[in-house]
Amino acid sequence: MTVKHLYVEYDKVNERGTFSPGDTLSGRVTVVTSKETKVQSFLVRAKGKAEVKWSEQDGETSLVHSDKKRYFYFEDIILQDKKGDGSEIIGPGKNVYPFTFEIPNRDMPSSYEGKWGKVTYSLRAKLTQSIWLVHKAKVEFPFLTKAEFPFVSKSEMIIIGLKEPQYGTRISFYGSGKVTMNVTSEKMGLKQGEAMEVSAEVINSSARTVTPKFYLCEKQTFVAQSKRIVHTNDILFGTGDSVSAASSRTTSSVLNVPPQLHPTFFNCSMMKLEYRLKVTLDVPLAKDPEIKLPLVVLLGQPKPPKQKPKKSTWFRKTF
Repeated sequence: MTVKHLYVEYDKVNERGTFSPGDTLSGRVTVVTSKETKVQSFLVRAKGKAEVKWSEQDGETSLVHSDKKRYFYFEDIILQDKKGDGSEIIGPGKNVYPFTFEIPNRDMPSSYEGKWGKVTYSLRAKLTQSIWLVHKAKVEFPFLTKAEFPFVSKSEMIIIGLKEPQYGTRISFYGSGKVTMNVTSEKMGLKQGEAMEVSAEVINSSARTVTPKFYLCEKQTFVAQSKRIVHTNDILFGTGDSVSAASSRTTSSVLNVPPQLHPTFFNCSMMKLEYRLKVTLDVPLAKDPEIKLPLVVLLGQPKPPKQKPKKSTWFRKTF
């Protein structure tokens, strides 16, 4: 094996290490060889794509639903032995080949990985010595959409609505009594890393003790071949004080949005991500009533996580 190492790197363009539409993606491919090496082809590619895939049972048959969408694809041929005379040679030692790509300046979703789908942006290098010997390296780079609101039209009514308080009411009956729950959140739009108080007023005219619970609900939706599948996840972030029979109480909890929670998005045709606030009443021996309020998670300015520079994965293909 004359090729000892092959890896691809990119240069950061900002402190967060993310790329956006219109940015220049520059880097280098490095090849380390033990001696002069003949090459059939050597290239580097930049790709942005979304893909979804899941399976379901229909009797004894397993049906697979999948789809892909390419946002961009660029290829830079470093070396190509067009004549087939073995004239393309990589010298011994460390060889570095720079590259530059211009990311298209159009709306594309941010990098994302969900239950049955993902949006990825990557660089790939491929060095072919022969049909039996192919070396590859790959590294993904984080991509961030430029859209401030990648989920709705930019009408002023929607933008104003993100800052307005949200309200919900639910009345449930248990025997001859009823329980009324009024839920209030400070606003509908919340940035990554922000905190917000959610309150619940409980008027308990029943003969049972009830306890409010507060949840952050995540909803992932995936679409392929006109089929749709949904994955949900509820995260408990608070439990209020119990409200005994024939009494009332207002209780609250603070929702702290994790800095790394992925923002709401709709600007991908095959998947979307939504959030809700959910408040339930834990009622013994009865179905728990609930109220859901819309919640939009917006891009914040979280500090970039401390981590070592990401190296490309590398492998060789042999037969």
